[in-house]
Amino acid sequence: MTVGNASRVTELILLGFGNLYGFKILIFMIFLNIFLFTVTGNLLIIVLVSISHHLHSPMYFFLCHLSMSDIVLSTNTLPNLLDTILNGGKRMTIPGCITQYYFYSGIIITECFLLAVMSYDRYLAICVPLRYTLIMDITLRTCLSVFTWMLGFTMNLIGIIPISNFQFCDGNIIEHIYCEFSPLQKLSCSDTSLVEFIAIVFSTPIFICPCGFIILTYIHIFLMILRIPFTAGRQKTFSTCSSHLLVIGAFYGTLIMKYMIPSIGHFLLMNKIISLLHTVFTPLFNPLVYSLRNQDIRIALRKIF
Repeated sequence: MTVGNASRVTELILLGFGNLYGFKILIFMIFLNIFLFTVTGNLLIIVLVSISHHLHSPMYFFLCHLSMSDIVLSTNTLPNLLDTILNGGKRMTIPGCITQYYFYSGIIITECFLLAVMSYDRYLAICVPLRYTLIMDITLRTCLSVFTWMLGFTMNLIGIIPISNFQFCDGNIIEHIYCEFSPLQKLSCSDTSLVEFIAIVFSTPIFICPCGFIILTYIHIFLMILRIPFTAGRQKTFSTCSSHLLVIGAFYGTLIMKYMIPSIGHFLLMNKIISLLHTVFTPLFNPLVYSLRNQDIRIALRKIF
């Protein structure tokens, strides 16, 4: 079947990092171990919070949801990346590629709002401690967590539905490590102006609003910490936020760099590396930060092992 004078593409080839010559087995083993450690580490956090009574607090409740989102992000991107490393590329059906992009974009939106919810939790705990448990009860935390997941996987349908109607007839090579909007748009021979408009209109508030909210809550938190008269008290209070701040920095830092670097020409390799940091190392970073810097998690680990 043809579209104009070009054959319609029914299968896409994800190149990943292309030919790695004699290093592909070594790199494959490195990323396989990263994948296993990421999934195991995040699952361990979920199990620890579930079975340890002293971790049954709102902060760790939201941390479980962050770990679940990291597991989904890793399992959505890393297995295909491992396939491209081992075989020099991976063939994907167009629905399969769009499905991967759907889960990727859904998780990114979910984590944006989830990190904002976690900053609100820290704001309540530090700025209004006497009312904290009353406000952040099981009903509110459940509603907030369900809201973040629903928002992530429904808002991205606005862009995914028109993308699923794209016709592909200008090649089938995706020069990236996973499927996303930019390479799909370049390969499409359909009119993509509507999807581009939707991406600009909806993606800007999706990323800016949670980020702005996080900044505002931490301004209030820092002002409250500065009012604490004792240095030890300030350090103890700030330590409850430090892990969350590191995770926010890693998530938004790599996300901003990823969309600032164009995926063309000599920038393509850099874009792949930033995407790799964002989708592979950020989910690995979260359990490392919370296990090494969080005393409650370390105590729960010692009790088990």
